[in-house]
Amino acid sequence: MRAVFVDANETLAAVARRLLRPDDPPFAIHADPGIAPQDLPGLLSGAEIAVIDHTALPRAVARACGGLRHVVFLGTGARSYMDPEALAAECGITVHTIKGYGDTAVAECAFALMWAAARGLPEMDRAMRAGTWLRREAVQLTGKTVGLVGFGGIAAEMARLCRGIGMRVLAWNRTPKAHPDVTFVPLERLLAESDVVSLHLLLTDETRGFLSAARIAAMKPGVLLINTARGALIDEAALVEALRSGRVAQAGLDVFTVEPLPADHPLVSLPTVTLSAHSAFRTPEASDNLIGAALDHCRRIAAG
Repeated sequence: MRAVFVDANETLAAVARRLLRPDDPPFAIHADPGIAPQDLPGLLSGAEIAVIDHTALPRAVARACGGLRHVVFLGTGARSYMDPEALAAECGITVHTIKGYGDTAVAECAFALMWAAARGLPEMDRAMRAGTWLRREAVQLTGKTVGLVGFGGIAAEMARLCRGIGMRVLAWNRTPKAHPDVTFVPLERLLAESDVVSLHLLLTDETRGFLSAARIAAMKPGVLLINTARGALIDEAALVEALRSGRVAQAGLDVFTVEPLPADHPLVSLPTVTLSAHSAFRTPEASDNLIGAALDHCRRIAAG
């Protein structure tokens, strides 16, 4: 059984080569992160397993990949790039995702974006590089309330970090949960009481556009909004208006509805937004966890 890593960047390709074992099933590494979906059928000829980082796999392309039976997606956000249920029903392709590999890395990024937004650091940095001595009033986070929307491994790590600096932690989850020193509340209360709202939901049909204009309007005036989950969770047009009006004081965003973020997107020109290029999980530790888990998937598939 043959596997192909179709869109490996330089870092992940090096990790895969280092973690491969001599007795592993055949595993080809295509070290080109810019591959187009229409090139996949040729690249995957004779392969039963595709390892995919960020390349879209439309159903029409999947149908042309005759021998493909498994997709190992590097992360949890496969729905941003493919329709797992349709691939299973129409093409006989099972999509496997990987959870937990970068919980600490992503939480640390969310924490960093929160601090940057609270202190206005990116805006001051840009102004000083342009020759302006810009000074801004900051938000002191100690004693403030952070609301975590969705509560899995990343949110648990974010809660740990926030409690460490003396923040009160609220959380809402679609299914009941409990966690030490975290108060689970209805979503309406979380939005109304939180000085910082951080999104930690999976993207599904039910959560797409979850943070709607109405929910943004229900947030505490002057809130800081952090998103390291998926861009499509937010109504971006409504967020832009809320940032312009000041209802959302600052946003720290690692993910966007369209990626890479277009240079003319309104978020780019707003001074109260800290932008990160979907890199929250990019640490050596998380990369090792991620590729190690992907190879384990391939080994289990090959073993039947």
